[in-house]
Amino acid sequence: MRRSRHVVAVVALLATARPLAAQEPAAWRDGPVFHTFSIAAVDPRTGEVGVAVTTRVPCVGNGVPWVRKGVGAVATQASTRTEYGTELLDALARGEAPDAALTRLLAADSGAQQRQIGVIALDGRSAQHTGTGTNAWAGHRAGKYYVTQGNILVGPQVIEAVAKHFEATEGTPRHLADRLVEALNAGFELGGDKRHGLRTSAAVVVADPRPGMSRRTDGQTVHINICEHEQPLAELRRVYDAVSQTLGYRTLQQYAGGDVFQLKVMLNALGYYKPGETLSPRMTDANLYTADVVAAVDSFRTSEGMGTPRIGGSPAGLVDPETVQRLWAALAKAGKDSAVRQQLLDITMIRR
Repeated sequence: MRRSRHVVAVVALLATARPLAAQEPAAWRDGPVFHTFSIAAVDPRTGEVGVAVTTRVPCVGNGVPWVRKGVGAVATQASTRTEYGTELLDALARGEAPDAALTRLLAADSGAQQRQIGVIALDGRSAQHTGTGTNAWAGHRAGKYYVTQGNILVGPQVIEAVAKHFEATEGTPRHLADRLVEALNAGFELGGDKRHGLRTSAAVVVADPRPGMSRRTDGQTVHINICEHEQPLAELRRVYDAVSQTLGYRTLQQYAGGDVFQLKVMLNALGYYKPGETLSPRMTDANLYTADVVAAVDSFRTSEGMGTPRIGGSPAGLVDPETVQRLWAALAKAGKDSAVRQQLLDITMIRR
């Protein structure tokens, strides 16, 4: 009977508890408050629309940036009312001017003086609002194809730097997301959000209306949300470069060394590399990871059911710890592992 009453009490407590939003940081408390700076922009050449933002609160990408292909972009921050994102984009889609739409929505908002909002339409028309209740330094600036805004900043130089760097890249052969991240980082390097000692986040979201540019029906091509990081803009740049496979995001090289020759010996013994030939560490390119070795590795991995180097599969020539284990297991199964280890004994000797 006691257990029954206890269960009823727990059920009643859960029924009255506030629902938890997915991935909602504790720092949001009763609502998302993003003291932050951002840039919302369009590229008239490509039709891209996007927002980049950073702050000293976790998961800024969950609340501030809003984009819609062929329509425009919105950043809603400070005492954030996320509904502004959809409401303003809906208004722009109906043909309403950004300033008229923002004025109308602010008039019906009792918390308008605690808000900061930037909105820009695809044709470059824009509107901004920084309420008198936002924390200093707070302000905004608009340019030909962008709006930038911020609050609790070290000073106006932050958004000035964002604006200057974005304007400097206008007309250059670069994607909008690339330009937005660079512009935002310029403000971050000057101090950005003046609160120190807090964990920070950053995000960039872009939509592209051009056919074939996105796999999504909403045209979204970029959505990178660095929910928490000591250097969020550096991490945002790293992820962007890695996902876009921009040259420089990794070190390119052709591997060479004794381990490559060891691999050749093992593949040779199994019949995947130059079967029937006797290999010597003094042979030309003995230590070089060449295309024929890559092909031999791929053949071995395929025979082991480890996947083939096709689109979405393993990288060509992948030799990870599992592959090495499989090679030794295959040699043991063939009764050749002892002979191969003896052959490699002198090669792997440390002589330093």
